[in-house]
Formats: sequence, structure tokens, C-alpha cells
Amino acid sequence: MNMREFLGLGPAPNPELAKKGEPLYLQNCSGCHGKDARGAQAPGLTRMPLVVSDYKGENMLPALKEGRTGMPAFPQLSKEDVLNISQWLQLQVELAANRGTYGGTYGNLRNQVTGDPKKGETFFAANCTTCHSATGDLAKVGAKFPQVAQLKNRFLWPTTPGPAKAKVTTADGKIVEGRVKANNDFEISLTDAQGNYHYFQRQAVKVEIEDKLTGHRALLPKYSDADINNMAAYLVNLK
Repeated sequence: MNMREFLGLGPAPNPELAKKGEPLYLQNCSGCHGKDARGAQAPGLTRMPLVVSDYKGENMLPALKEGRTGMPAFPQLSKEDVLNISQWLQLQVELAANRGTYGGTYGNLRNQVTGDPKKGETFFAANCTTCHSATGDLAKVGAKFPQVAQLKNRFLWPTTPGPAKAKVTTADGKIVEGRVKANNDFEISLTDAQGNYHYFQRQAVKVEIEDKLTGHRALLPKYSDADINNMAAYLVNLK
């Protein structure tokens, strides 16, 4: 009996499938469930029975393809996509539980620099320099995020600092700007620069929300595995 069987654990996540599942999760799920699957606007997934016991994506497939109460459907995801997402989630379950039965081996693999830094620099110059600079905001980013897996998470889907900003235009042309307090399909509330609270029914106003992640969101479906590895190899050397 191996250690995993002794501890009553299921099969270890497949590293290659988990790697493929990571960008799929970030693109489709992280906005609600958090980039580490531990919860945000929606509940965390690392302790959810449907996820914890699902090693092949079989439980998740109907939920993702058809949707659930409060969660939209994702019909564009293939069965293979769901399997890859489930493997990445199984990895997050293990990391959250700190089970560590394979951590040394997979941890080393996960943080191994395998890309070409020169190709990463070329990709960065073509896609990222409108907003970022290797000698400005990203100077020494490799020292700040020395673990390659953590660095990949950071550039694929960085955390937006502070609350979002919004501009609301009413039917009579009045404009109110401020930081978003609450926002859903039916209503939005915000606090302006003077600290005044404003509440609006969304159907009655025009809402424009500042999105600092527009560029990152646009790149997610374009990245190849090689692009991600090359970018990581380039950025980890900015020290």
C-alpha cells in the first residue's frame, strides 16, 4: 500500500493536465471563485464535495455545461477541457489541505524554468509594453515572485488592487463617478470622491466600469503553453 492509499486519498493530480486546466480555470471560473479556487464572489471550490471527489471531471461536466442556480452555463467547454480543469482543481485541493504526499516532486516540476527567455522577451514586447515596462513597474518582478508557478499566476491573471471604479450616467445626463460598493445585474452602488453614497437601478442608467484587466483577459485565449513558459522564463530573470 502506498502513502496515498494509506491516507485514504484518491489519485494524485496529473501535472500535465493540471497545467492545461489552469488557464481554462482562470479564464472561465476565477472571476467568481477566485484565482486559487478558494472563493471570491462565489464559494470556494477546494472543500466542495462535488469537486473534492471528482477525479475525472465527471461530476463537474453537467454542472459546467448546463449551469446551476446562480451560475451560468459554459457550453463551449469540451469534455477534455472539464477534465483538465478538474485536475487543476484537484491540485488546489491538495495544496489547500497541505497533504504533501507528492509535493516535493510536483513542486519542483511546477517551478522548473522550461521556456526560452528570448522568445518571452519578444512576446512581452509585442503584447505587454502598452501597459507595462521591464524597467518600470515590472523591474525586479523575478525577485518578488521567484517561484515560476506563482509568477505565471501573477501575469496570467493579476489581482486588481483596490475596489473597481465606475461611471454612471443617468437618463437626464447626470454623471456620477466613484468606487463600486456593490454591483450585480439589477443594481449598482458606489461612493464618490466626497464620500457620498449613490445607488442606482441598472436598467435605468448607463454603467461603465473601469477594467484594468482588459489586456490580460484578451491574451488568455491566445496564449500557447510555450508562450506562457517563455514569458515566465523572461520575467523570472528580471531581478
